[in-house]
Amino acid sequence: MIRFSLICEHDHEFEGWFRSNDDFDTQKKRGFVDCPNCGSHRIEKALMAPAVSTGRKQEKIALAMGEAQKWALAQLKAMAEKVRENADYVGDKFAEEARKIHFGESDPRGIYGEATLEEAKSLAEDGVEFMPIPSFPEDRN
Repeated sequence: MIRFSLICEHDHEFEGWFRSNDDFDTQKKRGFVDCPNCGSHRIEKALMAPAVSTGRKQEKIALAMGEAQKWALAQLKAMAEKVRENADYVGDKFAEEARKIHFGESDPRGIYGEATLEEAKSLAEDGVEFMPIPSFPEDRN
C-alpha cells in the first residue's frame, strides 16, 4: 500500500491509501477519489517528503503508540465498568443463564459472569451472542 498526500481544487489537504500509483490514477479517472472536506473530484497529489525513519521519529511514534494504548485501555475499562453497573452478575452460571435468555426461557436482560473456554465455544456454536469483558487487576480488590 502507498500513502499519498492529496489536495483538492480548494486547497484541502488529506491523505489516501492506494495499492499502487496506477490504482490511484484509475480511481481518480473513475471519480472514486473525492475530497472529504468539500466532495470535489478534482484531486491531485501534493508534494510529499520521503518517509525517512530517524531516531526522533521513532520516539514520536512510540509516544503516539503509548498514548493510543492508554486511550484504548481507558475505553475498555469504561466499557467493563458500564457492563458491571448495568448488568446482573451470574457468576459461573453465565453459560446457563445466557442460553436461557437466548432461547426465551428467561426474560431478556444484561448479564455477566464467568464461563470456561468450552462453555464459550458451545454458546457460540448455539448462536448465543456474547463477548468477553476485560478484567483488570484493580477490579479484583
